[in-house]
Amino acid sequence: MAAATAPPPAAAATTLSALIRRQKIRSGGPRDFYARCVASNASAEPAGPAESRKGGHGGTRLEEAVPVGEGRSRIDAWISSRLGGGGVSRARVQASIRAGLVAVNGRPISKVSRTVKGGDLVSCTVSELQPLRAEAEDIPLDIVYEDDHVLVVNKPAHMVVHPAPGNANGTLVNAILHHCKISTFTCLARSSTSDECPDSSDDDIDVFNVDQFATEDVSSEVQNALVRPGIVHRLDKGTSGLLVVAKDEHSHAQLAEEFKLHTIRRVYISLTCGVPNPNSGRIEASIARDPNNRIRMIATAGSGHRYARHAASRYKVREVFAGGGSALVEWRLETGRTHQIRAHAKYIGIPLLGDETYGGTKSMALSLLRPRTPSKYHSDLSNLMSKVDRPCLHAALLGFKHPHSGKILEFSCPPPDDFLEVLDELRKVTSSDAQNGDGVV
Repeated sequence: MAAATAPPPAAAATTLSALIRRQKIRSGGPRDFYARCVASNASAEPAGPAESRKGGHGGTRLEEAVPVGEGRSRIDAWISSRLGGGGVSRARVQASIRAGLVAVNGRPISKVSRTVKGGDLVSCTVSELQPLRAEAEDIPLDIVYEDDHVLVVNKPAHMVVHPAPGNANGTLVNAILHHCKISTFTCLARSSTSDECPDSSDDDIDVFNVDQFATEDVSSEVQNALVRPGIVHRLDKGTSGLLVVAKDEHSHAQLAEEFKLHTIRRVYISLTCGVPNPNSGRIEASIARDPNNRIRMIATAGSGHRYARHAASRYKVREVFAGGGSALVEWRLETGRTHQIRAHAKYIGIPLLGDETYGGTKSMALSLLRPRTPSKYHSDLSNLMSKVDRPCLHAALLGFKHPHSGKILEFSCPPPDDFLEVLDELRKVTSSDAQNGDGVV
């Protein structure tokens, strides 16, 4: 395995600063935009053994007792920790459980949330990979990097990552299937959601819980499309930016482990309603599903919610606009919970501009910007805000250790035109005496 050396922090910071300071570029076509993405230490890796490409782990057996004195843990996590090093993903383990191929103390189980304790005897037979049921679609992909094992794409805003009820087609997964053949995992819907949290996150992203959808509302055709081939982490539909895809099961398992250990380097940039105080800091607030709105998460400092999960984010203000009406904020994730940045931004009182779900409405943005800007810009601001149709959030930098070579790869990509248009207008309406130099805090 090749020796891995991380890019110098200063170099990475310089790259990111160049990206967020870059002015809007009118591209003549897709190739002009692709050229704006930057790869560090990236060169194509050769293909590995054929077995790893095919995910040949079906039939693998595990029969082992949980060590006496070991605390309780979920059965899927425990088996995954024993088999993950061999390239078996947690999603594959869960499929095995649901297929009745896992037993505890001689009794077959079907719930992936079942817990085991010291002294329990666990037996598992790894299920065969199921055929992919999502359809390949000829959708253009902005490919930043590709070799035989991984694919890094720059996801556009408004594209859903994986098929789900209401979005069975037109997803990133559909596009990837057309681009290349990938070993896939199929998870079947279950009939009850009473015993498990329906939330998922990048920290356990290889686990695809379809329980978050009411099964009576889902057709069998859509249930069959509930798969995420090679998807190691997600970006929300409205979020643009970099995302890594595994092209074989070994790569999927190794990258999932990197996310679990928080060794993946991820930097996001956003435009916010208002400016955080202080200008930089660390947010540690658990995140759970909002009981009053199932499509929204809530951040809380306590642990009152049954399914609240630890979450931590670091932020830094890069530019301030309109005397504090808005800011360009950089985010670095320590964990990867669902909607983490959006929920944490709302938690500290600076919802992302354009994030209607979390309070960053157009009216809120205008109420902060208009009193702080000359009246001659008010009409332009109103017109601009009327065009904002997503949270202004972009995954600008992604770094990880290559699952086969061990080489550290790092990629960066500037935000798309809709983000840059808002950024340029905010810079325009910001008076020169309200900025510090070029506006960077």
